[in-house]
Amino acid sequence: MHLWLSKTSDVPLREQITTQIMLAIVSGDLKPGHKLPSTRELARRFSIHPNTVSAAYQDMAARRWVEFRKGSGVYVRELHAMPTVDKKFQLDHIISTFLGVARQAGFSVNEIRSSVRQWLELQAPDRFLVIEEDPELRALLVAEIMEATQFPTVGAGVEACTDHKMLTDAAPVALYGMAEKIRTRMAPDTACLFLNARSIHKTLPIKELSQPDALVTVVSHWPDFLKWARTTLVAAGIDELALNFRDTREDNWQLGLERVGLIITESLTAKLLPKACQVWVYHLLADSSLDELNQFVERFLS
Repeated sequence: MHLWLSKTSDVPLREQITTQIMLAIVSGDLKPGHKLPSTRELARRFSIHPNTVSAAYQDMAARRWVEFRKGSGVYVRELHAMPTVDKKFQLDHIISTFLGVARQAGFSVNEIRSSVRQWLELQAPDRFLVIEEDPELRALLVAEIMEATQFPTVGAGVEACTDHKMLTDAAPVALYGMAEKIRTRMAPDTACLFLNARSIHKTLPIKELSQPDALVTVVSHWPDFLKWARTTLVAAGIDELALNFRDTREDNWQLGLERVGLIITESLTAKLLPKACQVWVYHLLADSSLDELNQFVERFLS
């Protein structure tokens, strides 16, 4: 498990640990069932107090990201994104039964194919529906999906899970971390595509950020982006004195940005920055999830 920790930062070590592990889970870097290092092992690796690691694990367990297995250790929890029944075999059985009944009724293969095609076209979703509680994060996900797929995309809170009108003609999607919350609210026969976030550890330009004279400004309208960026950057060893944070909801947030060094931001704020700025954009969704969405569009919506 890749982990950064900075003991000289004002950001608590427990927060550095929990933030990175949670982001690793939603990005797929840590898979369900993955065993985390023991409290003693992690404490020894970073020369920190075992109670710090224990508190971080307890916090994540309370938030249902990990689970303690008696006598075994701490594991990444399986978020029940999909029903446990093997849907492929169930669907194959339904289709096989349908075809048998239709042929016995005297319909030809061409008649069946034509009728099924017309029915699917009538039922095809006309938009993606992003289900997310955080409105700022929801807006970012909608923007990234629309840009990647060129397909209509709207957003809603978890209330959409039980809103038949919102779900009609929509293909629900959500971040993997929302899977359990959505599944407890949504009807079992309603499909929802769960997406992975992009890996922080694999994409963050550490070499550029670690240059002696590097000055980094993090800009966003999303408070959690600013918070997580600070936690991750200081954990990676970036000097806090070289970091600056701008909240676009505040007045004069653009002042002097063209004269700063590297700017880290997300896809929506990137469009508002002066063209002269050196910008590194963190796209929230993993390429694999964007590919999955495009395949969905090509297969079912084209």
